[in-house]
Amino acid sequence: MEIILKKDLSGLGLKDDIITVKNGYGRNYLIPKGYATLATVSAKKIHAENIKQRAHKEEKIKNEALEIAKKLEGVSLTIGTKTSSTGKIFGSVNTIQLSESLKVKGFEIDRKNISIAENLIKEVGTYKATVKLHKDVKVEIPFEIISE
Repeated sequence: MEIILKKDLSGLGLKDDIITVKNGYGRNYLIPKGYATLATVSAKKIHAENIKQRAHKEEKIKNEALEIAKKLEGVSLTIGTKTSSTGKIFGSVNTIQLSESLKVKGFEIDRKNISIAENLIKEVGTYKATVKLHKDVKVEIPFEIISE
């Protein structure tokens, strides 16, 4: 029996794969649970059209992410924080401050899409953050922590 997977299933395949399984497994488990649909001729045509449209939308989103990445390449951030006399930061610098600094420069990037190699930044210095704009598009942004 041929089925079209609706979700990623370990051991079977990824979403939108057309696979062959035993009749009982497909009819009694995968289809009733909503993990798959029966791969009829019309379902295969609809599936192919959906994949084509999704690929077109993904390409458009990726191109927009690449444009933003080109603009972000020349950007470097400076974040001022309160520090002790030895250069230790009171608290830490995290992705929220980076997101706000990017917003000031004109880039609306969610803090969840920003990652810092060092988990917590507790000292004045120069660091790098990675901004994930798309699953295939990532940009490294240098930023400097200074004392206010």
